[in-house]
Amino acid sequence: MSGSGGLRAPATAPAVQVNRREFLDAAATLGGGLIIGLSLPGCGAKSPPAADAAGSADAGGRDLNAWLRIGADDTITMIVDRSEMGQGVYTALPMLLAEELEIGLDAVKIVAAPVGDAYVNPGNGGQITGTSNSVQDAWDKLRTAGAQARTVLIAAAAQAWRIDAVECRAQNGRVVNPQGGSMTYGELAAAAAKLPLPKSVALKAPGSFRLLGRPLPRLDTPGKVDGSAEFGIDVKLPGMLHAALAQSPVLGGSVKSVDSAAAGKMAGVHQVLVTASGVVVVADHFWQALRARDALQVTWESGANATLDNGGIRKLLRKAAASGPGLSARADGDATAALKSAHRTLRAMYELPLLAHATMEPMNCTADVRPDGCDLYVGTQVQQVSQSTAAMAAGLLPSQVNVHTTLLGGGFGRRLDVDFIPAAVQASKAVGAPVKLIWTREDDMTHDTYRPPAILDLAAGFDGDRLTAWRLHIVSPSITARMFPPVKGVDDSVIEYAVNFPYDVPNVAVDYSRQEIGIDVGYMRSVSHAPNCFAIECFMDELAHAAGKDPYEFRRQLLEKKPRHRRVLEAVAERAGWGRTPQGGQQGRHQGIALMEGYTTHLAQVAEVSVHAGALKVHRIVCVVDCGRMVNPRIVESQIVGGIIFGLSAALWGEVTIAGGVVQQTNFDAYRVMRGNELPQIEVQLLDSDAPPGGIGEPSVALVAPALCNAIFAATGRRLRSLPISPQMTRAAAAHSA
Repeated sequence: MSGSGGLRAPATAPAVQVNRREFLDAAATLGGGLIIGLSLPGCGAKSPPAADAAGSADAGGRDLNAWLRIGADDTITMIVDRSEMGQGVYTALPMLLAEELEIGLDAVKIVAAPVGDAYVNPGNGGQITGTSNSVQDAWDKLRTAGAQARTVLIAAAAQAWRIDAVECRAQNGRVVNPQGGSMTYGELAAAAAKLPLPKSVALKAPGSFRLLGRPLPRLDTPGKVDGSAEFGIDVKLPGMLHAALAQSPVLGGSVKSVDSAAAGKMAGVHQVLVTASGVVVVADHFWQALRARDALQVTWESGANATLDNGGIRKLLRKAAASGPGLSARADGDATAALKSAHRTLRAMYELPLLAHATMEPMNCTADVRPDGCDLYVGTQVQQVSQSTAAMAAGLLPSQVNVHTTLLGGGFGRRLDVDFIPAAVQASKAVGAPVKLIWTREDDMTHDTYRPPAILDLAAGFDGDRLTAWRLHIVSPSITARMFPPVKGVDDSVIEYAVNFPYDVPNVAVDYSRQEIGIDVGYMRSVSHAPNCFAIECFMDELAHAAGKDPYEFRRQLLEKKPRHRRVLEAVAERAGWGRTPQGGQQGRHQGIALMEGYTTHLAQVAEVSVHAGALKVHRIVCVVDCGRMVNPRIVESQIVGGIIFGLSAALWGEVTIAGGVVQQTNFDAYRVMRGNELPQIEVQLLDSDAPPGGIGEPSVALVAPALCNAIFAATGRRLRSLPISPQMTRAAAAHSA
C-alpha cells in the first residue's frame, strides 16, 4: 500500500497469552526492562499490587488496564485486552500505542490479556468485548501509555548524554539528539524503568499523527491467510482428546435416561458422561466421538417448551402489547394528550423474528483440568465469566483457572454466552486429559441463544403538516435479565436508539414491556438498534408519505437541532443521487433512506432496488458515516461493509422457526446468508470529524432493513412491517404470476 511506512505483518500468529504474573516474572528475569502500567480510576475491583525487579511503573496496587513492556533486546510487547473476532483490535489498539511511542506498527508484539480486574472494560462493567467500544475505551488510555513510555525513555537518554530532555526526540524506536547521538529503546529501558512515570503527558496533536488516520493493512491478515492464526477450533495440546455433545432437541430439555452401551464399545471411545448440558462422548478423534454420539440411545425430558412454536410466541408478544404501555423509557411533553388532540394520527405495528448468530466457527472449547488448576483455551468475549463458569464446572476456585483467549471465528454477541464451556471442563476432569469439545454446525444452529423477537407499536400525530406527537411501545424479552441480572425498571439494552429518537417532535413517549418467551435469548450484533431502527425509520417513511413530503426532506426538516445527523443525511442523499434518476439513467430502480445514531456513530444509508414481477433485486447500498476520529479508515470501512452484508442476510432471509420446541433451521441451506455473487454494489463514504471516536462494528447492520423496505415501498407501494423480506416478496411474485 502506498505510504505504508514499511509496515510488515509478523511472521507468526498475532497473539499469544500469558498470565500477568508470568509477564512480570519474565520481565524480571530478562532484566533491564521497562514496564508501563496504566491506571484508569473507577474500572472495577482492586487488583493485587504488581511490582517487579525491573521497576514496575505502578507498584501501588492500583487498577491496571494496559501493560507495555520494552525489553533490553528491543522487543516491545503490548497486552491487548479485547478479543479479536474480526473487528481489527489487534491492529487498531497497537496503532494507538505505537503512534505516541514513535515506533512502527510492525515493532509491536501482541499478547492476549489474561483474566484480571486490570482489564475490565469500564463501559461494559466487566472484562467484556462488546458494544463496539474498544477504540472508544482505548483512545486516550493507550495513547497515554505510549506517551508516558516515550517521556521516560527520552529522560533516560538525556541523563546519559547530560543534556536537557527538550533537546532530544523519539524516532523509530530510538532517542536521538542534535549532535547525532542515538540510543535504542532497548538500550534505555533499564534506566528508564528507574524513573517515575509522569502523571500527565502531552499527547500528539492530530496534525502530527504518523499512523492514526491512515488505512494501514491489518496485522492479523497474513496468519489468517496462511493458516498460522489460531482460532479455538485449531487448538492442539499434547495428549488431547476430542468430545461431541448430544443436546435435547427441544430447547430447554434435559436428559431423562441414556443407554450408552453401544457407543461405549466403539473404536476410540474413552468415556460417556451425562452433564447438565447433555451427554458428552469423549474419544481419540472428533469423528469417532461424533459417530458414538449418534449411537447413543437417549430419552429426553422435553420440559415446558414441548409445544412452543412461533405462533405461540407471537401471541404472547401481541397480548403484552395490548395490555398497556409498560414502563416509561422516555417522556417529552405529553404524547398521549397530543395524540388525542391531533388533527390526524397514524398507527402501525412492526414485528421482528428470532435470529441466529450463525458464526462461521461453531462453538468450541478446549479444557485441561488438573487437581490444582485448569487451562481453558476458548474464543470468548467474556473472560471473567468464562473463568468463573469453568471454575464451577471443575470444582476449583476462579483464581485456579487460566483463560487463554484465542481468535474468534465470529462473535456477533454469541460468545458473550458461555454455554459451550462447562461440558468441555467436565469431560476433561472426568478423563484426566485435555479435551476439545466442538459443536457441529447443526448443534450451533439449533441451540443458539437467539436474538429476541420483538413487537414495536407506533403512533404519531400531526397538526396540519407539523409532526407533534410520537409514541413507541416496545415489547420483547430481556437478554440482560438472564445474563447480567438484576434488571430494575427499563432494560437499557432493549430501548437503545429508541430513546435517542433524533427528530424534533415536541411530544415523545417510548415505553417498554418485558415479555419472556420460554427460551434463552442473547445479544446479537447491533442488539436493539436493529429492531428499533427498522420500526422507527420505516414509520418515518410512512409519516413522510402521509404528509405528502419527500422522505429525505421530511427527515431533514426535523433535524435542525441535530447537525451531525443532518450532515450524514445530506451527504448520503448527495452520494446516492437522491431524487435523480438512479445510476446513469437506468429506469425501474427505486430508493429508500434510513438514518441512525448508534454507539455514538452517526450514519445514513440509501438502498436502491428494482422489483420485476414481484421479484426483488438489490442493486446498490450507499452508506455515509461520521464515527468521529478514526484510528484506521481501512478497518472502519471494512466493518461498515461487513455490517451491511450481515444486515442484508438478516433482512432478506433471517428467521428462526420453532415447532414443538425444536428449531427447524439446521444449517446454511435453511438459514441463508448472503453469497458473494448476490452482493449489491456497496459504497461507503467516511466523513472527517473531530468528535471522539464512535463504535463501528455494529451500527451499519441496523439501517439495512429499513432502507430496503422503504425502497420496496417506493417501487411497489406496499409496506413491509415484518421481516424477513424474501418470503414476502416470493409470495408477492407468486401472486403476480397467478
